[in-house]
Amino acid sequence: MSTPGTGTTADTGPGGLVHGMGKELAEPDWSPLTADEVSSVLSRYDRPDPGGGAPPATVTWRSPRPMSAAALVQRRGGDLFVKRHDPRVRTARQLAAEHAFLTFLREHGEPVPAVRHTPAGASVVRRAGFAYEVHDIAPGLDLYRDAMSWSPFWSLGHARAAGAALARLHRVAAGFARPGRPQAVLVGSCEVITSHDPVAAIGRMLRARPGLDRSLRGRSWPEDITRHLVPRIRQAAPLLAGLTRQWGHGDWHPSNLTWTSDSASASVAGIFDFGLANRTFAVHDLAVALERSTVTWLDLAESGRAVADLDAIGALLEGYESVRPLSPAERAALAAVLPVVHVEYALAEIEYFADVVTSPGHADLAYDGYLLGHARWFGTTEGRVLTEYLEARIGAGRPG
Repeated sequence: MSTPGTGTTADTGPGGLVHGMGKELAEPDWSPLTADEVSSVLSRYDRPDPGGGAPPATVTWRSPRPMSAAALVQRRGGDLFVKRHDPRVRTARQLAAEHAFLTFLREHGEPVPAVRHTPAGASVVRRAGFAYEVHDIAPGLDLYRDAMSWSPFWSLGHARAAGAALARLHRVAAGFARPGRPQAVLVGSCEVITSHDPVAAIGRMLRARPGLDRSLRGRSWPEDITRHLVPRIRQAAPLLAGLTRQWGHGDWHPSNLTWTSDSASASVAGIFDFGLANRTFAVHDLAVALERSTVTWLDLAESGRAVADLDAIGALLEGYESVRPLSPAERAALAAVLPVVHVEYALAEIEYFADVVTSPGHADLAYDGYLLGHARWFGTTEGRVLTEYLEARIGAGRPG
């Protein structure tokens, strides 16, 4: 999502390429949105116009995010953001739950874009087998629009501001009582990492999700999970058990935020892309924020080495606790949750690549490099530096 005026090109990248799994651009998984397509979709959201048809729409920018087709659209009356979903990835019902969360946040003062509704009150329309959602534009400057997902903050000021904004969101989201979304492709959850038997929990997941079951066939996943993840999950699960569940953003990183200016001390102006949002824990969502934006994961596949930006971690935590201090139980849980916070989303990514878009190479990378590789990294010198720093900082009782 973006703001008007930050760019006008209608291409996602050279030749219509999008962000890939690493630092290189790649072919998109989904065909780009067209002007005729978005005009047809937007006409469904319009009130009947006795004077004529719907105003024409122009696609001014296409998102480089690879797992859906999204675009900024310009037409008379203002700019909008339109996103198309394959129902194997996101159903209308799943989107409706996400939209209810967004509406709740907005009604309680959070700077999230308004979700558009049809005259009949629906926030999702179907066309040619796809589901579409339409949002207003997020306020502020989209400084990280062209940055790869999980790129680092440009400044410690941005990290601090992002932490404070996440804390404000958590304070509001604690009042949203809707049950969590069921486990699905590209949706965050925490059922595996809160289980006393993670292998059995994944087994139940496979019975409920045939696509994931197909995606893991032929892999020695019980042995791999037992070796690389079970010891860490058994540290995290008891600490999470005493915490209160609540909804969170699910994918907090700088390119899902807009900013009040282009300065290093800018504040967060807007928050968007709640596609992974679900009912987990505030400390789980905070761990996601740390994982997404403070470790150089994009270097891991290329060089075999990633490092953590300890200063950015400290700044993000400082900002967070300036608004919402962590409880003693959350402090105890954070360092234990961080090495396994990616587990369920990694499984969802494996299913997406293997069973939805049929990309075996990317499925292998999601399994070996993400699900297992991130967990293995926390056992390296660089990973231990991060967890030891985090334990010392939050265990010392200082803010952040």
